[in-house]
Amino acid sequence: MQILVISHEFPPVGGGGGHIARDLCQTMSERGHIVKVLTADLIGGVSGEDGYEFDVIRTPTWRRDPSRASLWAMITFIISGLIRGLACLWRWRPDLIHVHFAVPSGPIAWVLSKMFGIPYVLTAHLGDVPGGTPEKTDKWFRFIYPFTPPIWRGAASVIAVSEFTRSLALEHYDVPVEVIHNGVDLDAFTMREEGVHDPPRVVFAGRFVPQKNPLGIIRVLNDLPNFAWECTLLGDGPLFREVSKEINERGLQDRFHTPGWVSPEEVRKTFCKSDILFMPSYAEGLPIVGVQALAAGLAFVVSDIGGFIDLVQNNVNGFRVSLEGNFHARFSEKLSGLFDDHFRILAFKDNSRKMAELFDISNITDEYEKSFLSVLEQK
Repeated sequence: MQILVISHEFPPVGGGGGHIARDLCQTMSERGHIVKVLTADLIGGVSGEDGYEFDVIRTPTWRRDPSRASLWAMITFIISGLIRGLACLWRWRPDLIHVHFAVPSGPIAWVLSKMFGIPYVLTAHLGDVPGGTPEKTDKWFRFIYPFTPPIWRGAASVIAVSEFTRSLALEHYDVPVEVIHNGVDLDAFTMREEGVHDPPRVVFAGRFVPQKNPLGIIRVLNDLPNFAWECTLLGDGPLFREVSKEINERGLQDRFHTPGWVSPEEVRKTFCKSDILFMPSYAEGLPIVGVQALAAGLAFVVSDIGGFIDLVQNNVNGFRVSLEGNFHARFSEKLSGLFDDHFRILAFKDNSRKMAELFDISNITDEYEKSFLSVLEQK
């Protein structure tokens, strides 16, 4: 197959959705498919894209920050991406377009499909679904929602990364939606360390935005001064300064490590040297860091929301905590119980490694290939 992939996020720009797009492209290319990626550039450009077995086409945008996209950055991606996409398809005709994120990538795929008669498959990651990340997208969805149904109806196939994302999409769009989970290359996590560290190492990875609740991590762990623990917060974003201030004001500088935005390789290394993934998020699709945590063999203490339901079995490989009422106290209770019981941490870590097999990128790519071939057969 020849596949044009469209995504406004693609490493080093963006978060988990971009990472799964990259991993799928890499695996598809290794299987002999011809892949080209149309994605966003940063002001000043990006670096570090050598070694791919596929072409990456960066189109100019007003995006400055790799960790977040403003509304204007997404608008400029639609405009410049459409121009660059038209130029690409005049010279090269793929069999299929795979678009990640209904917004802002979807409009580009919709127009290109109409003009060239090429079917597209849409993968929804949650933030591109109304109500998925309300604190981030509700304001602009009020204006753009009336324009989005044709994007969903025009897709030859619609895929959601989790059951929660699927259920939310079905509330707003009258189209069939299947679930294909995000995957990860298990071979990239063979350097994971065995046993439980002393003190236990807690880790978070993601954008420092209200949706991810990084301030809640500090406040919960601050309530456990009598337990031995250390915590690494990987990422950057608009709350980074506030997070640093909170750590300093509570005198926790010796217990927290905040290296900022790091490479995917550094995320994997840190996960493999950690014990517990702590993410008290308010909304999640199927977080790629959650799948990576399975591969690294981490215990989970996470919110009982979204894609975490697909990743975490209570009392098997971690805890899912309800966000109703005083959830900070419940997070503190679960973490203190683990800090006091290293044998339970070890059991959770072992079970995560076993569950990770379900999310091997090879198996996930198999599912995408079946979906793509089904679309081409219908065409």
